[in-house]
Amino acid sequence: MRVICKGLVTGDYSVLGLEHLIAIERKGLADLVGCVGRDRERFKRELERLKAFPYRALVIEANWSQIENGEFLGQVSPESVTASLLSWAMDGLPVIMAGDAAQAAQFVRRMLYTAANRRWKELMGFAQVMSTAD
Repeated sequence: MRVICKGLVTGDYSVLGLEHLIAIERKGLADLVGCVGRDRERFKRELERLKAFPYRALVIEANWSQIENGEFLGQVSPESVTASLLSWAMDGLPVIMAGDAAQAAQFVRRMLYTAANRRWKELMGFAQVMSTAD
């Protein structure tokens, strides 16, 4: 996949031309803890925008045991981080616990490809229906 670096209104990753449909937010553990704590209000607004996308996800560069064991610095409890992640998931935002940065990159690439492929198939199906209607 070719990568183009440019700013997005929502999320960290998308597909060129499909920025209005696909948005993936990626967080390291320290950044996630900040988003649950001191930056919570700003991040809640980000998540609200993210939930409006048909193809969306929050990819975390950590696993559940790291969070549950409090393997991070900050004033936020492991229970608060866990509760936030579960709440966001229950609100309809897919939360992917990727394990580490390398695995997160793999998940993001695969999700972007899958979302773009689904969109292409939708458009091809629509084009086929339109051509038979003529």
